[in-house]
Amino acid sequence: MRQRSHPRAHLSVMSDSDSKGAFQADIPADAVQEALRSVERIAHPGAPADPAAAETGGDSVEVEVAAEQDPTALAKEAASLRAQLELSTSKGRETLEKLKEEHERFMRAAADLDNYKKRAARERDEIQKFGSEKLLKDLLPVVDGLDRALAAAPPDDPLADGVRLVRASFEQALARHGVTSFSAMGEKFDPAFHEALMQVPTGDKPAGTVVLEHARGFKLNDRLVRPAMVGVAVEPKTSEPSTG
Repeated sequence: MRQRSHPRAHLSVMSDSDSKGAFQADIPADAVQEALRSVERIAHPGAPADPAAAETGGDSVEVEVAAEQDPTALAKEAASLRAQLELSTSKGRETLEKLKEEHERFMRAAADLDNYKKRAARERDEIQKFGSEKLLKDLLPVVDGLDRALAAAPPDDPLADGVRLVRASFEQALARHGVTSFSAMGEKFDPAFHEALMQVPTGDKPAGTVVLEHARGFKLNDRLVRPAMVGVAVEPKTSEPSTG
């Protein structure tokens, strides 16, 4: 390594009076440079302390860059990055699967809620339309009693006219709540709307025709509440010829 020479600086100091004389001292140049650097550090805190040090720092950066370009270090770094990428990919797949499961669970919950709303709406409609069915079944025997009283009353009985008015008012009140009555007389027997109480042998009507009606049928908003109680015609039995 080459030794640097230290030039010396000459400093002369004069007193206030020439009569007292003068003195001269030799100060090393390194001391002067160090003093100047101290002043520069105080005046500029962010500046490098020594240009030579800055040059040395540049050399260290070059050494670090060279170290980073080492094949073994690069291989290790690549392996580390590959492992991190694989881990991130695996975590991403797991997160995607969880999101998919949560989405499917949400869709099932939404479908169940929609079905519940529809079922609740149907039940509400059922209650509005047929909530009075039980009360109607309790009132139907009263209507049957009025019908039987009118059937047994003489044609010119003034009391029967009052019963007819009551019967008509009662039926109008039921109609306002969706109740309608129907008669099966003369119709073909239909087990969906008629209930056969007896068979009536007769040749006046075709077999299977309703020829008697003990009670009319009733519907509530087109739902059958009670079938008509009827007697159905059947073929009369032919008498067997006597053997002599």
